[in-house]
Amino acid sequence: MNTPLLSINDLSVHFNIKHNLTLKAVNGVSLDFFQKETIGVVGESGCGKTTLGKTIVQLIRPTKGGIKFNNENLSQISKERRRRLKKNIQIIFQDPYSSLNPRLSIGSIVSEPMKNFNMYDKSGIRKKTSEILDLVGINPKYSDRYPHEFSGGQRQRISIARALSVEPDFIVCDEPVSALDVSIQAQILNLLIILQEKFSLTYLFISHDLSVTKHISDKIAVMYLGEIVELGSSNSITEKPLHPYAKALISAVPIPDPSIERERERIILTGELPSPIKIPEGCAFSSRCPHVMEKCHRIKPVLKKLDNDRICACHLY
Repeated sequence: MNTPLLSINDLSVHFNIKHNLTLKAVNGVSLDFFQKETIGVVGESGCGKTTLGKTIVQLIRPTKGGIKFNNENLSQISKERRRRLKKNIQIIFQDPYSSLNPRLSIGSIVSEPMKNFNMYDKSGIRKKTSEILDLVGINPKYSDRYPHEFSGGQRQRISIARALSVEPDFIVCDEPVSALDVSIQAQILNLLIILQEKFSLTYLFISHDLSVTKHISDKIAVMYLGEIVELGSSNSITEKPLHPYAKALISAVPIPDPSIERERERIILTGELPSPIKIPEGCAFSSRCPHVMEKCHRIKPVLKKLDNDRICACHLY
């Protein structure tokens, strides 16, 4: 059997806030990422997607659980070894402007990570910077220009170039197209797919848009209040979701055919989204679920393997 490139085991990220309250941003998440695989993570705003991604790249320290990269536990290695491993795990942020230093030229932005890891000499860095900019569709002769001189789509290409500059194996894509026009979204998604094939990259693709996620992902994990409630192949999740929350998300995705769109059933969730400070004792989705049962309020459902392709946490199964 193949060994996962990156493995998350029972990962939790809790934040202590005032009055001795704890916000549970991520709660017991486990995922395995294999080389050249893309796992999309979808869910409403505030479900913990971005916190999960930032924890993987070590921008946030986990409260509990472990992250293994190439069988090395990131929480049990030396600080220097962890710093070196960060070279292999990079992130592309949602906002392509605020994530780029406006005082640096794009050439400096792309080359800075290579300098930090002493990858090449000066001439090697210049050559590599030009190659990467050209690879992502930015003319290298513009390397002396600044981020404000580029469009949103071009800035995101620069962000991708920066992530690629240190030759990573794993990239967290934190809603990389949500701030872009639809036509530009498709270009950036196709670029990510081409780069994945060329460099054997592995992606965690975070998004609230299921149609976008399906286009790029091999598997999709549905998150709700910091927990994964369903995981399966991209096609199985989008064509036949099992968890009531996943069904509601799928029903909200518009269909281009007006006749089909008029006839299909929309699932409108009622009730209030619980606070991550006070998650219900039983099923976290029980306050909004159209199929809620009495035991849902008392017993927390566990992720169960339903077939070769699907795991789901719901009392219906």
